[in-house]
Amino acid sequence: MQPLDKYLRHLTVERGLSKNTLAAYKNDLAKYFGYLSRLGASVEGVTAELVQDFVVTLSESGLKSTSCARILAAVRGFHRFLLLENLRTDDPTARLRPIKLPMRLPKALSQDQVLKLLAASGPEPTDESADPIGLRNRAILELMYSSGARVSEIVDLDLDEIVGQGLMRVRGKGAKERIVPIGSYALKSLDAYLIRTRPLLNKKTGLPALFLNQRGGRLSRQSIWEVIQKAGKACELAVSPHTLRHCFATHLIEGGADVRVVQELLGHSSVATTQIYTMVTIDTLREVYHAAHPRAQR
Repeated sequence: MQPLDKYLRHLTVERGLSKNTLAAYKNDLAKYFGYLSRLGASVEGVTAELVQDFVVTLSESGLKSTSCARILAAVRGFHRFLLLENLRTDDPTARLRPIKLPMRLPKALSQDQVLKLLAASGPEPTDESADPIGLRNRAILELMYSSGARVSEIVDLDLDEIVGQGLMRVRGKGAKERIVPIGSYALKSLDAYLIRTRPLLNKKTGLPALFLNQRGGRLSRQSIWEVIQKAGKACELAVSPHTLRHCFATHLIEGGADVRVVQELLGHSSVATTQIYTMVTIDTLREVYHAAHPRAQR
């Protein structure tokens, strides 16, 4: 019997939940398992970072905060059950507290940490002896940090969506399109990939996908997550599929960008979602103030 089936049986037999309540649990956990499936992650391999990222995904999905909190409660109950039944040796939700969802954002990496992550993902585009796959991986992460695009949006990119020098068209949630700029570093990595790697991978004539796998097909979400995870491990940084998107937004706001401009770049339907990143920045400012101001200490 699968872990989810065991948990649902536990809710039915030992806790005596009604059919309607059980159906609600099953529906909520289906969202969680769907998220894990899209990343190619197993229940056994779930980390605290993945759970946090799932919470962020919920908060950006347009669901009410009460619905998000209910889904998170179901996920926490499921993982506590796995721990009690010795189906896992730890609980990745243990440190998650039932607080307002906007505050559950993973902490953004510093700019120096992002540079380390990018360097760990693959070689510089100027490296003439660079591994072709390394060039592709570096281009992916450079583009994610430069544009703030979601992993799913990077996967869906086609060649003709690089529209002119330094711009790309992104197809976001709800079939909404937006134009976002591409920075010079990302452009250089992208050019190196297009010239030196993609022709080697393009085994299927006419495939429009921008990023290809080694079989010539469109790269998957799972593959990009593996690239991010591998780079994070190489430089000992805790990362999630949303890490570079968070860094993009946080670093823009730290640099003085208007929150409504950042909203447009991220493709958020509501500025309230984007304002989460101003909270992260304010927390950083508060920490610096208390550490540095001579009369901030009690």
